[in-house]
Amino acid sequence: MNTTIDEIADGIHRLSTWVPDIGPTGFTFNQFLIDADEPMLFHTGARAMFPLVSEAVAKVVPLDRLRWISFGHVESDECGAMNQWLAAAPNATIAFNALGCELSVSDMADREPRPMGPDEVLDLGGRRVRMISTPHVPHNWEAQVMVEETTGTLFAGDLLTHVGNGPALTSDDVLEPALAADEMFGGVGITPQTGATIRSLADLAPTTLALMHGSSYTGDGAGMLRGLADAYDAQLAGAISFTR
Repeated sequence: MNTTIDEIADGIHRLSTWVPDIGPTGFTFNQFLIDADEPMLFHTGARAMFPLVSEAVAKVVPLDRLRWISFGHVESDECGAMNQWLAAAPNATIAFNALGCELSVSDMADREPRPMGPDEVLDLGGRRVRMISTPHVPHNWEAQVMVEETTGTLFAGDLLTHVGNGPALTSDDVLEPALAADEMFGGVGITPQTGATIRSLADLAPTTLALMHGSSYTGDGAGMLRGLADAYDAQLAGAISFTR
């Protein structure tokens, strides 16, 4: 395995490791580095991937410059290497929503995290990231996404996950591949709030969707998200109808 580096928006780098034996066509695990006065890493990767990912990050910024670390929810591929990053980057702090800190991160992290309030913005110096809580979307109570406001990049975590080792950035449809991956893995627990939560992200009108698994997307991010919300609402309605 190796970790590739691609700039998907101005100052935003995708660090991608393809694992060929997951799913029918392999599966990518992506982290995102925001290069600013106070650089931020979104997703730490699993512990076993730390040597690969940290080597890639160091090609963009020295590890001791890393100031912030965040992720979408508490899961090994999202934050498994959290403490390895804290050891390698002595100036870095975990930034996560207050609920997630209370539930898990304050106990798991070797340094005290920085709890963030709803819609709170971190000014990274040249970039601004806003934390948005998305409970149970796509899964886990403490789930969150972040939007980088100056580039219109939404760090969407597991939303629109798809398999394969496609290009780092695409303008092709990612909705149908994502729905196929949902059917394959069954990783999204759909609730009555799922569609509404995703539509609220669409209202941000992102122009880049930084996806944790698969190619990132450039173009009508709002349209892709609304399509995903519609599909989940239809699945929920079908399930309710089936049980009656």
